[in-house]
Amino acid sequence: MGPVRRICCIGAGYVGGPTCSVIAQMCPEITVTVVDINEERIQAWNSEQLPIFEPGLQEVVEAQRGVNLFFSTDIDQAVREADIIFISVNTPTKTFGLGKGRAADLKYIEACARRIAQVATGYKIVVEKSTVPVRAAESIQRIFSANTKSNLSFQVLSNPEFLAEGTAISDLKNPDRVLIGGDETPEGQRAIETLSSIYMRWVPQTRIITTNTWSSELSKLAANAFLAQRISSINSISALCEVTGADVEEVAHAIGTDQRIGNRFLKASVGFGGSCFQKDVLNLVYLCEALNLPEVARYWQQVIEINEYQRRRFAPRIVSCLFNTVTDKKIALLGFAFKKDTGDTRESSSIYISKYLMDEGAHLHIYDPKVKKEQIVQDLSHSTASAEEPERGLSLVSIASDPYEACDNAHAIVICTEWDIFKELDYERIYQAMLKPAFIFDGRRILDSLHGRLQQLGFQVETIGKRISQRIPFAASTIAQLNLQAPPLKK
Repeated sequence: MGPVRRICCIGAGYVGGPTCSVIAQMCPEITVTVVDINEERIQAWNSEQLPIFEPGLQEVVEAQRGVNLFFSTDIDQAVREADIIFISVNTPTKTFGLGKGRAADLKYIEACARRIAQVATGYKIVVEKSTVPVRAAESIQRIFSANTKSNLSFQVLSNPEFLAEGTAISDLKNPDRVLIGGDETPEGQRAIETLSSIYMRWVPQTRIITTNTWSSELSKLAANAFLAQRISSINSISALCEVTGADVEEVAHAIGTDQRIGNRFLKASVGFGGSCFQKDVLNLVYLCEALNLPEVARYWQQVIEINEYQRRRFAPRIVSCLFNTVTDKKIALLGFAFKKDTGDTRESSSIYISKYLMDEGAHLHIYDPKVKKEQIVQDLSHSTASAEEPERGLSLVSIASDPYEACDNAHAIVICTEWDIFKELDYERIYQAMLKPAFIFDGRRILDSLHGRLQQLGFQVETIGKRISQRIPFAASTIAQLNLQAPPLKK
């Protein structure tokens, strides 16, 4: 195979869009085309309002779009012309059938493989970027082998992404590592070398790790499982801190200074969200069960259960503090994205907490600087417990245009996303406009330095992993009284 001249990426989402935009910027001699069947999404990529928010992404896209970066719905042409084809489509958790709620649904991966086999000619390197179960590449290869034409040959590689939303562009430009897995055959090794040569345009060779395909696929699941495990671990300690009088931030700092542990992903909160952690851990659980490793499956399942517990116990604290009822009370919910610096709401803890409060009849006034109103309404329309009365559930939700509007005349503020703007608000102004007693529930520990000031203003402050002031709960056990079923999976 000669020099790579054209790259095609199937899937214009949170992985494909940013990844290929950076490749286009770093490899100006390569034409990069991102394709998707969703015309509205492609139109957004070709507009001034990109379909996703990511710091630095707009600048990269605007610099390369129309030069060597293109977004199109013409999948067949892009596949035919490409030397390397990335598959970056969604791999959601199955919502029905065998493995429901845990196994990855690979229907989009399979559809891509069949379409590539149908329209491609010549020699193609097909790269799975989507998070997939172990041996998924083997399934893709079997589809190709069963549909191979005399003028067509393939090599399938695994090249999982390790991006963190909110820092995706910097992660792509300065990655900890690039992982490439392929067949341990001469042909497979040559394909690995070809893909490695693309990354070596800006990534030091020492950071490019090559493995067999299965190790690459499992490494992606294992990495996310380990990170999720750390979050669940510190969240479990936060519950203990609230009972004993310890401060989880101090505990996290103390154990994080141990070089064997380190200080990353030890931030207690209302729980982890996003498209990867829960999905990948559940996928790992299912894989272990399918391979008759029940003890290993139960170990990783507990990571998910602690995350659900952390979300579940936060809402009763709100209800308990507000005299055991939030019915018809205005609650300002600040932040709806699963983390700051992204507009992504997938598996956001805000959805779960909103659902709990809606079940109790609270009127939610939601503000997020990057999540669109339509996305919030869509998420909550799938999570209201009153399935027989969805319109009533959504009637309890208002979307505010700024945080002060959300907090005006509210009984309580609930901070669910760690946006920096929430540290800089005029809380004296907010307090004056709220009903008294005024409560703040800091679910992200972003107001630690302001707790004293907030209490001086008159706020009742509640936070994760720390007992700020002695109080007697209005009810002995609100948890037992609330319907805390998790919202159904979005379809």
